[in-house]
Amino acid sequence: MSKDLEREPGAEAGYRRRKSRIGTVIGNKMDKTVVVAVETRRPHPRYRRVVTNRTKFKVHDEAGACGLGDVVRIVETRPLSKEKRWRVVEIVSKGEVAEVKPSEIDVELVEPAKEEIQGDTAVHPVESSG
Repeated sequence: MSKDLEREPGAEAGYRRRKSRIGTVIGNKMDKTVVVAVETRRPHPRYRRVVTNRTKFKVHDEAGACGLGDVVRIVETRPLSKEKRWRVVEIVSKGEVAEVKPSEIDVELVEPAKEEIQGDTAVHPVESSG
């Protein structure tokens, strides 16, 4: 039996295929809920250029184990709230996202870099020939 097939509680001698997606956690500030971005790549119908579509799902995370940047497998489930119809099945890989507050950035390193950038973008007079 495939992983995607799960027995529906009310189904009589039948199986219903539940949708399964793999995506990246982009938000985890809610209680028992994470926001997962799923990217799909497909050719454009007219121009045949590969187009990337990103869909955000609100996903139920009972244990609260998902962190920012984690790659997770989600599966379709019954409606759990107004927007939640998916739940986390497994964490495929843990993400490494640096969470740095703006107050923790070293100002001594930032100021010389700003001055260097501003010096490069200064308006230079244009010499006309002729």
